[in-house]
Order: sequence, then C-alpha cells, then structure tokens
Amino acid sequence: MKKSISIIGSGFSSLAASCYLAKAGFSVTIFEKNKSIGGRARQLKKDGFTFDIGPTWYWMPDVFERFFSDFDKVPSDYYTLEKLNPAYSVYFGVDDFITIEDTLEKIARAFEKEEPGSSIKLYKFIANAKSNYDIAIKDLVYNPGVSPLELVTSATIKKINQFFSNIKRDVRKEFKNDRLVKILEFPVLFLGAKPSDTPSFYNFMNYADFGLGTFHPKKGMYQVILGIESLAKSLGVNIITESPIERIIIENGQAKGIVSKGKTYKSDIVLSGADYHHTETLIDKPYRQYSESYWSKKTFAPSSLLFYVGFNKKLKNVNHHTLFFDVDFDVHAEAIYDHPKWPENPLFYASFPSKTDANAAPIGQEAGIFLIPLAPGLEDTPELRETYFAKIMTRFESLTSQKVKNHILFKESFCINDFINDYNSYKGNAYGMANTLTQTAFLRPKLKSKKVKNLFFTGQLTVPGPGVPPALISGKLVSELITKHHSI
Repeated sequence: MKKSISIIGSGFSSLAASCYLAKAGFSVTIFEKNKSIGGRARQLKKDGFTFDIGPTWYWMPDVFERFFSDFDKVPSDYYTLEKLNPAYSVYFGVDDFITIEDTLEKIARAFEKEEPGSSIKLYKFIANAKSNYDIAIKDLVYNPGVSPLELVTSATIKKINQFFSNIKRDVRKEFKNDRLVKILEFPVLFLGAKPSDTPSFYNFMNYADFGLGTFHPKKGMYQVILGIESLAKSLGVNIITESPIERIIIENGQAKGIVSKGKTYKSDIVLSGADYHHTETLIDKPYRQYSESYWSKKTFAPSSLLFYVGFNKKLKNVNHHTLFFDVDFDVHAEAIYDHPKWPENPLFYASFPSKTDANAAPIGQEAGIFLIPLAPGLEDTPELRETYFAKIMTRFESLTSQKVKNHILFKESFCINDFINDYNSYKGNAYGMANTLTQTAFLRPKLKSKKVKNLFFTGQLTVPGPGVPPALISGKLVSELITKHHSI
C-alpha cells in the first residue's frame, strides 16, 4: 500500500514537492486554505483586467527547465515564454531613465554612455557572476542544508573570500557612477537583504539579470502555477482548496496527519509549505524546533504594499517592468532593516503586463501593479495605504510626464495585514527569510523536523531561500529527503 503524504499549502514549493513525491510513488494530497491555489502567486481578475498578485519577474529560466525535465517535460508544454526587450527601465528623475535591454552587449553600451570605461568592468563583473551562478545554481542550491560540508567544494574553496565580502563593497569598488551602482545592487533585493549584508558570492543574481534576461509567461506568472498543477494532477496528486489547517496530529512523537475544518485526515507523513513559523504553532510547544525569540532575531525579507490598478488609457514612458530610484536608496533600506518604519520617500516598482500581454487588460487600457518594499511587522491601515498611493502616483505622474490619476478605473491593495490573513506570514513578510551570511544553507531552518518524526518543511523560510526558482528547488530537496527516509 502506498505511503500517504499531507501537504500544507499550494505555493510553488508545495506543488513542486507534490510532483516529485507522486512520481516517487507516494499518495499525495495538498490542502490549501484559500479558494485558489498558488500561495503568494495567486491571480486577481477584475473588469477584464488580470493581475499577478505576487511574483511578476520570471528569472532563471534554466531552473524551470530543470524542474520540468525531471518529468520529461518542458515549460512550453504548459505555457508560452517571451523574452522581454527591454527587460526593464530605471527612473532616476523626471524623464531621466536608463533602459536595460535584452543582451549583455546592449547593456554594456548603456553603461559606457553613463561611465566611460565601465563596459570593460561590466564584462569582467558578469563573467565572475556567471562563474558563481554555475557553482550555485547547478550545484550548491540543490543541497538540503543539513551540513556545512555542502558548501565545501573545490570550486567554492577558490571563492571563499567572496563569502566574507559583500555586494555593496564589490560593486562600488568597480563602478563610480551612482546610477550604475543602483542598477547592479538591485537584483540582490530578490534575496531579501541589503547589498551591504549580502555576501559577494550572491552576485550570481547579476548574471541572472544581465546574462540570462527577463521573461514573461503569456497570461502571467499564474500560468506557471497552472502548469505545475496540471503536471501534479497528471501524476495523481489530489488538491483540496478552502481547507485551512487547524492542527498537525502528533502521536508518540510522530506526525500522523492533519485536522482541517474539524475533519481529521490521517497520513504517514506531513509536509508543510506554509509559513514555517505558523506551521510550528500547529503543534504543541515541546515539539517546536524554534522559539519566538529565534524568529524575532532573524533578518526577514521585506513585506510590501501593493496596488493593482486599472487605467482607462494606455500609459506612456514606461516599460513592462519599471523601477523608480529617484529617492535615496539607503534611507529607504534603513527604514526596512535598521529602524523599521514607513519610509517617508519610498522607492517603488511598477509592472505593466499589458505592455507585453494583451490578456492583461481590455483593448486601449492598461494594467498596473505598483509595489513599495516595507519592513515586516509595521502598522497597516487603510489611511496609510491611501497616503502612500497618493505619494507614488504624484511622483509617477511627474517622473513619466503624464497625467494618470483621473484615468484610474479602480485600484485594489494588498499589504502586511493581507500577507498575515491570507498566508499566515510571519509579521506579514512577503519574501521569507533573507539570504545573509548567517542565514545561508545549513544555517536556515531545517527541511526535516528534529523533534517530530515524519514532519517536513519546504518553502522560502528554509533552503535555498526566497524567490520562485528557489521555491521549486526547495520542493525538490524536501522530496528527496522524504524519499531517502521512507522507502516505498
């Protein structure tokens, strides 16, 4: 008889794990608290507009390819990808922006215009980033984080100094132009920490950006979720939505199933892709691995204030992805990491998927997603949301030289309280735990519980870390660990 697994949550890591485990011969059931699957990568549809609620960047296409190839599939079996050109643009002032195009050669030319001689430095910088990418993504991140020795290879020994320097120092040593510095420091924000707290080795994110490029799945990132769901169901995975978990059943120190809406579901193994901290509140204190003090001392990636806006006209002077770095980067970062508070003048990011994808908005109209990074745990009120929407819209109009406020059909918002209510997210964080030196690999919360037999974890609070590609990898790692400990 097949061993059964209850999986909590249906985000990228849970869905990925479900596929691997079903393929390995387990009987797999996913329990999702919300009406739709996808976790943070859900979708909002309104008045003919379609928005990705969570992730909007498709980076590291090779990780997606590797995932699907494990099942003799390719991404194009499930969704259509388009490489964006330009990848994104970055505003520094009124009508003052730098456009990042779709090849390193074009990007180097843009750098050279800003800072003579910088293109040569850029090629060298990206070559090093590619070397790190090959080591990290093709090898290191596919380790389960159980031992420090996972980091010790002939390749990493040669780069040991890069774990003790940081991105900010390295970038500013080579590039003097502040605008180019900001562009090179931007990708590590996906790892959830300041450039000054991110080890130099993580410059592989710059290769993901400039070397591999930025893509868009037709009809949005949610198509990737639907693709993995299709794969999972074809492998026999059962998915039950609107099923919040009230308790993990533990008998004699072993996980024996879950309780949802008063109903007991027995299983041999429990795997949680939900928030790690929340999952441990579903078991009695003696069985928890990490204390409240432990979590409170960790560096979490930011939360976000998000707006999903329908415009009744096409917007100009913006690309599919547009960043607004016209205010002090360090001051905003300090408000997130050092002295948590609402930033007075926030940086923000905007995505206009209808620039690329006709499915995102009705003809002649525009779908806009606006994001302000915030410290987790801040007060979140309707009044604060309105205040910040007004701030960024005023700046947006000025920077892009167009009037948009009177062309808004509707707006929906999503912030700290929603991350807590919808995802049980610790302090309402959006991206999990940051990848700092002391929160890397084996130093992150474990995939396998040390206190409860047959209880496992996956997702952005464990290895390898925050982001969509790492979530897919996390699902693979935990499935290998389960298979290792449980013969079919």
